[in-house]
Amino acid sequence: MYIYNVTINIDESVHKEWLVWIEQHIPEVLATGKFISAKMTQVLVEEEMGGVTYSIQYTAKTREDLDSYYSQDADKLRVSGLQKFADKMVAFRTELKVINEFYPTKVSN
Repeated sequence: MYIYNVTINIDESVHKEWLVWIEQHIPEVLATGKFISAKMTQVLVEEEMGGVTYSIQYTAKTREDLDSYYSQDADKLRVSGLQKFADKMVAFRTELKVINEFYPTKVSN
């Protein structure tokens, strides 16, 4: 599995408006059929530049699904956020490959 991580710092002046927008945007990304889930988290650091930082992690089953998203969907889905929030938003993207997942096991006494 692959995680397509989008980290976004949003200016506080448009924070509430952005939250409404992102809650509509994530389902649009999932509707492409390239991802099986998405998780939105707030990054708990104080940025020198201010604003609020979030990480949205989209999970793809295969590398092919991720590549297909890039070639077929990414550009058009990015446009609306760029047009709406332009200089009030900074985003960077990271790809992660899941090697293994670990879960706690029940310890018997």
